[in-house]
Amino acid sequence: MIRFNVPPFVGTELDYMKEAVMSHQICGDGSFTQKCTQWMEQRFHAPKVMLTTSGSAALDMAALLCGIQPGDEVILPSFTFPSTANCFVLAGARLVFVDIRPDTMNIDETKIEAAITEKTKVICPVHYAGVACEMDTIMAIARKYHLMVVEDAAQAVMSTYKGRALGTIGDFGCYSFHETKNYSMGEGGAIVINHASYIEKAEILREKGTNRKQFFRGQVAKYNWVDFGDSYLPSDLNAAYLMAQLEKADEINAERLAVWNTYHHAFQKWQGMIELPVIPNGCRHNAHLYYIKCRDLETRQRYMQFMKDHGVLCAFHYVPLHSSPAGRKFGRFFGEDTYTTKHSDRLVRLPLYYGITAEDVKYIIEKTGAFFGNV
Repeated sequence: MIRFNVPPFVGTELDYMKEAVMSHQICGDGSFTQKCTQWMEQRFHAPKVMLTTSGSAALDMAALLCGIQPGDEVILPSFTFPSTANCFVLAGARLVFVDIRPDTMNIDETKIEAAITEKTKVICPVHYAGVACEMDTIMAIARKYHLMVVEDAAQAVMSTYKGRALGTIGDFGCYSFHETKNYSMGEGGAIVINHASYIEKAEILREKGTNRKQFFRGQVAKYNWVDFGDSYLPSDLNAAYLMAQLEKADEINAERLAVWNTYHHAFQKWQGMIELPVIPNGCRHNAHLYYIKCRDLETRQRYMQFMKDHGVLCAFHYVPLHSSPAGRKFGRFFGEDTYTTKHSDRLVRLPLYYGITAEDVKYIIEKTGAFFGNV
C-alpha cells in the first residue's frame, strides 16, 4: 500500500535529540530551539521567529497579539482547517467567510473589501498548498482600512511571493511543523513577528505572561507575572528533530518539487477530465501537496476508491467551514458560495512526501491514467 503521507526523516534527528538530552535542557527555548529560530530568521529575512507547540498555537498567539475584542470580525476563507478559525473564536471574534479563487483555492482577494464592516479587525489569508495568496492586493486593502493581516502559512514554509517568504508579509505569519508538513517536529509550529513593536508582547504571551525573557537578557532584576499569557514553548527535543530537517531544507524542497513536477507533466494529457493546480506569476511554491480536481463529487469518490483498490491511499481535503455546525455558530458566509463548496467536493490529494520512490510515483500516474482513460 502506498501511503498518502510519510513524515520526513533525514537521518540525523536521533543524534540531535540525544545531544539535547545530554545537554540536560529539554524544556523550551534550549539550544536547538535557538538554532531553529535563527535559521528561519536568516533564511526568510524575518524580524523575529518564535517556535510554538503547534501551528494552531502560533495562530492563537497571533489572534491575541492583534488585540481582538469580543464582537470584532475576521475575514477568512471557508476552505481551510478549523485552526484558522478557532484562534479568532477563542479571542472572541466573529468569522466572516468569503469565497475562494478556483485556480489556487486561496481566498478571493476581490471579495474581501465588500465584506469589511466597522467591526472588521483582521484579514487572514491562507496560503493553500504552499501557493501564495495575492498579497499585494490584500495588504493594500488592509492599509486602506487600518486592518491587521495574519498569514496562515502553515503549508507554506519555503514558499515565496514576489521574492518574499510567505509569513513575512503580513503583521504576523504562522507556520506548522506537524508530521504532515514538509518539515516536521511531530507537533510544532512557529509565529513570525514582522513588527519589532510586538516582540516583547509576544515574548510575554508565550512565556505564561511573565517577563522571563527580559530577565534572562538582564533587562529586569527578577521576572514577574506582568500580563496574560500561556505556555506555547515546545520541548527542545522537538526542536532538535526539526533542526535536522532544516539543515536539509533545500534537499527536501528539491525532491518534493521534482515529484510535483512529475505529476504535473504527466497529468497534462488528461486535462478536460481533470483540473490541475495553477501557480500564479510571482509565486514560488514548496510542493506541499499535489491535487487534482475531478469532474464532480461522484467521480472523485470513484477515483479514490479505485486508487485504494489498487493500493494507493489518496485523500480529499477540507469540508468548508461555513457549512459545519461550528462555522454556522461562530460566523457567516458573505456573498455567494460560487466556488468554495463545488471545488472542495472535486479536489483529491495524491501521495507526495520526502522519500517517495520514483516507482511509486510512476505507479500512481499509471493507475490515474487507467481510471480517467475509462471515465
